[in-house]
Amino acid sequence: MSKKDTNQYYITRQDSTESNARSYPRKFPFALAKAKGSWVEDIEGNKYLDFLCGAGTLALGHNDDEVNQAMISLIHEDFPLHTLDLTTPVKDEFVQTVLAHLPKELAENCKIQFCSPSGTDATDAALKLCKTATGRQNVIAFQGGFHGMGHGALSCTGNLGAKNKVQGLIPGVHHFPYPNYRGAFGLKGDADTDACCAYFENTLRDPESGITKPAAVILEPIQGEGGVNPAPVKFLQTVRRVTQKLDIPMIVDEIQCGMGRSGKLFAFEYAGIVPDVILVSKAVGGSQPLSIVIYNKKLDTWQPGAHTGTFRGNQLAMKAGTIVLNRVTKPGFLSEVVRKGDKIMARMNEIKSKTSIIGDVRGKGLMIGCEFVNPKGKADSNGILPRNGDAAAKVQKLCFENKLVMEKGGRDGSVMRCLCALTVTDSEIDTAMDIFEKAVLAVDKEY
Repeated sequence: MSKKDTNQYYITRQDSTESNARSYPRKFPFALAKAKGSWVEDIEGNKYLDFLCGAGTLALGHNDDEVNQAMISLIHEDFPLHTLDLTTPVKDEFVQTVLAHLPKELAENCKIQFCSPSGTDATDAALKLCKTATGRQNVIAFQGGFHGMGHGALSCTGNLGAKNKVQGLIPGVHHFPYPNYRGAFGLKGDADTDACCAYFENTLRDPESGITKPAAVILEPIQGEGGVNPAPVKFLQTVRRVTQKLDIPMIVDEIQCGMGRSGKLFAFEYAGIVPDVILVSKAVGGSQPLSIVIYNKKLDTWQPGAHTGTFRGNQLAMKAGTIVLNRVTKPGFLSEVVRKGDKIMARMNEIKSKTSIIGDVRGKGLMIGCEFVNPKGKADSNGILPRNGDAAAKVQKLCFENKLVMEKGGRDGSVMRCLCALTVTDSEIDTAMDIFEKAVLAVDKEY
């Protein structure tokens, strides 16, 4: 085997040339050569089950045949692939497909902004949209939220690790409590949800809250990078009711939890609400870069050129995205996502019952989190043990060594997350959970 046939050859070269900001290669030190469905293969021929799938980008897995063939056809036909914001038959088909799957109330009254490829640009576009339409500055975001790494998006993100060294983020962003397993107010379950709802409503209605009326409220219906925290239905309904009453645009970030991952096309549908703005990226491009903002046309007051982007005309992504939308909305597809998710959660809860280092298993559909705790630590007032990012990191490392790729997230990196392809098979789930269980049991022996 020559040097060029080894993972280390490429990892060493990457280390010498790429930014210190790179993250995934530090946890997954391999060089990818092939990928199909739920599997990836490194340069040395080792095959891994991929339960990360581009951080949830690959809804249909790697190199889906239908998606690939559609993109190849465009290339063979000399179809224009880079079009700025000029229209094409492919773009028109994509737009009509998006509209066909929106809640009727929004579909009949919406506009779509095509953004630069990353979801962070969709966040920035939405903030600009709402500030322009309302003439206001403040933004309400939530603790634990993640909305991207651009300057505006990072301002709305809860994680301090990415913010501490970056001065001068956009002013006027206020982070409110978001219900979670540990309790945002030191309370538990419904009591915590009630407290979060009351705090949100009372603060926005308080004439002496110190926060002037915001331009927007932004949240994820299921926090992803924040540790897979699904918002209780009551919380989403409260935020929608209050924002509607006070005429504050509600931005729902579906960049990770949307496109069928939660078991519904959009996770906000669990609460039966209709937001003013929806952010969509990741899976919507069918493996290609694409991000869009869907919004109520009452907000469409900005002028031509108010938000642009050279690569907002990605035709390959629009063609692939149309296929993804049609596939995930076929009868029975989303119910299978729910069933598979229930299967994974049941297996994780079974593992939890055998060990001392898993504190919580949570999620919806195939967006699942498993929080690790320290059994030797002191429990809080709710009887919940301290987070254990060290155990999560060890489990992740053992999983990788046994050919399973899973990512961490949440506070202190204590949550292992499942972001597998929505097309994952039962056999692949069984294999992944066998590897996961073996890793958890091995780490549990240390405590």
